[in-house]
Amino acid sequence: MSTRHEAAAAAVAVQAASCQTWAELDAVARRCTACPDLVLSRSTVVIGDAPEDSRLVLVGEAPGAEEDRTGRPFVGRSGRLLDELLAEAGLARDQVAVLNVVKCRPPQNRTPGSAEVANCGGWLDRQLTLLAPELICTLGLSAMQRFLGRRMTLTAARGVVHDHAGTRLVATYHPSAALRFGPRGAPRAALREDLRTVAGLLTAP
Repeated sequence: MSTRHEAAAAAVAVQAASCQTWAELDAVARRCTACPDLVLSRSTVVIGDAPEDSRLVLVGEAPGAEEDRTGRPFVGRSGRLLDELLAEAGLARDQVAVLNVVKCRPPQNRTPGSAEVANCGGWLDRQLTLLAPELICTLGLSAMQRFLGRRMTLTAARGVVHDHAGTRLVATYHPSAALRFGPRGAPRAALREDLRTVAGLLTAP
């Protein structure tokens, strides 16, 4: 990452760390201009959903077209599948915080670049500090690697309860992968299994 990108990420981290409440972070993050390409492509900044006292945080990759239009995460086809599988696992969407690694929609829904992930890192880190969840569940490769490193594969990360700064972390597939491979594909079965694991961890004594 270039010196310019490092400076942008550092500036975001300072701004984010100064936010004492979710509402304050929301207001400040919506004015973010750290990623010029994303400023041009976005309609809004999708901060995320954070019900009060959320014990579980789901972290995806970045907003898509529907999310950019509505300002809420996971409201398109991927979101509907996620809601369905959460309900199957006994988890209510309205009791779960749902965030993305990157808060702005990348052009043509491309995968966020490493500089964009780094620039948005301050917002995500501060969100997690404010929420203080019992468990984090990452959805997809980009989200998993944000926490576990770029050398980690999703195959290797699955099936293990990781530790992230003292918080348990489970990695699974993004719902979009489950949609691509169809209802009988391996990603959907894995996502279903992993969300049930998450539910079990939250109910275990």
